[in-house]
Amino acid sequence: MPNSQLPFIGDFVRIVCAISNKYFPPLSSPDQVEQDELIAQKMLQQNEKENELKMLVEEKGLARKKTIWRPIEDCEVQGFPRLSDEQLSELTLGVYQLRLSSSYMQEHTTGNCDIKVHVHEQSLISAKLQSRYTSSRRYMLWIRHSEDMVESWYCQCKTGSRVVGMCSHIAAVVWFLSAGRYQQKESLGVRDWGKYLSDASAIRIDDSSSSESDSEVF
Repeated sequence: MPNSQLPFIGDFVRIVCAISNKYFPPLSSPDQVEQDELIAQKMLQQNEKENELKMLVEEKGLARKKTIWRPIEDCEVQGFPRLSDEQLSELTLGVYQLRLSSSYMQEHTTGNCDIKVHVHEQSLISAKLQSRYTSSRRYMLWIRHSEDMVESWYCQCKTGSRVVGMCSHIAAVVWFLSAGRYQQKESLGVRDWGKYLSDASAIRIDDSSSSESDSEVF
């Protein structure tokens, strides 16, 4: 969307919502009401908190301290929790960023803009990555964790200090360290459909993704 259209975002959202309410089924089914209410309650509670990790980074000047950067795929981050899709969704408060994380990581790890990681201490790491949209811009982020959970996060991007959900930079790093690095390399990112041109019968079908796509309305 061009910047000239930003003042009209509110109008666009109302139009899209009106069309969705008129012609599409509810986004939340009756059996999900309780879960949705719990998520909403968590968001309200989180919204009242301050980003303590941001305060720590600024207080100790961690962004200016000397660091030893290593590629994320080669860095051993000991004690980082291994999380399920459900646990990751609870952190990001939705699946949108999780669906982007694998392709986001592929774009960085296979391109010329690697994600670098530094381990400050056993429970605190930082990462440095290039913006997907501006090659000259780099962001630093910090993640505090235990062996069981990701506790807090902060990124220098415009939305990186929020505590309700997380920005796409943090989501990508958390996803890779907690789940992506345990997957086969071929499953990272967008599938290469070109290799199936000679024999389409070799395509592996993911039941979960196919059932989800079948339910979509076009």
